[in-house]
Amino acid sequence: MTNIEIIKKLIGSISPCGQSGVDAERLENLKAMCELINDLVTEIDNVAYMNKDSREHSVKIMAEYSSNFLKNILGIES
Repeated sequence: MTNIEIIKKLIGSISPCGQSGVDAERLENLKAMCELINDLVTEIDNVAYMNKDSREHSVKIMAEYSSNFLKNILGIES
């Protein structure tokens, strides 16, 4: 099972179906998914920010990777 499959199984569907009762639950799932994504992006940003000036090669690589991901994939300037 992949990470995304596990998360989807834990949170539940976020796709609306047009039925009020079902969509109310899926809205809560969507809110949970958005909160999780925000928390994950914050974690990645912390790696980029807290280690950007490191002189240790492996730490510097992780900081640069995090920064590049935020900038080039998500379009977030840190």
